[in-house]
Amino acid sequence: MAVAAVRYLRTAAEPAPAPPAVPGPAPAPPPLRAVRPDERLPSAVTDPRRLRAVLGHFCTGVTVISAIAADGTPAGFACQSFSSLSLDPPLISFNVARTSSSWPRIAHSGRFCVSVLAADQGELCRTFAVSSSTGTDKFADVDWTPTPGTGSPRLAGALAWIDCSIHAVHIGGDHLIVLGRVCDLSAARDDTGPLLFYRGGFGELG
Repeated sequence: MAVAAVRYLRTAAEPAPAPPAVPGPAPAPPPLRAVRPDERLPSAVTDPRRLRAVLGHFCTGVTVISAIAADGTPAGFACQSFSSLSLDPPLISFNVARTSSSWPRIAHSGRFCVSVLAADQGELCRTFAVSSSTGTDKFADVDWTPTPGTGSPRLAGALAWIDCSIHAVHIGGDHLIVLGRVCDLSAARDDTGPLLFYRGGFGELG
């Protein structure tokens, strides 16, 4: 009985186990802010031609961004600033000049398709590099089919296509930074390499 009493007293003296912690809301991330004008370093670049010439040493692929505009006709432009952005959620991005006459027609549709051009599609790229303000019908002799999801034009012969809805648009100087949420995509060809743009001209993998 004495041993049992000691055990009882020891148990009673031990503190009760703490209740399991209830997970609370995650702490808010620190706010993001832009660099203030007084924090920016002075720029030594005053000639845009110099900027373009130096940055042209960065080799890129070439794409065509296209959509069906509100009037039911296709719209599109050549774009070399395309890049993948996020896996979760699936996002891509590209930049377009704020003076573009094709972009407003695409923006109003809320969706677009990215066609990644192949090495043998240099002339096709030149067709879509012409401004729509000239009145040229860029799709006049172009073979394309609508994507299954958004119905946007996917160009025949492209290496791959990525069908997207517009996720967000941000201002970046004289350009717009467009984020697209990927709805569907596919690699269409594996018999050739990509069309490359380097120092103001086209090239291909050697």
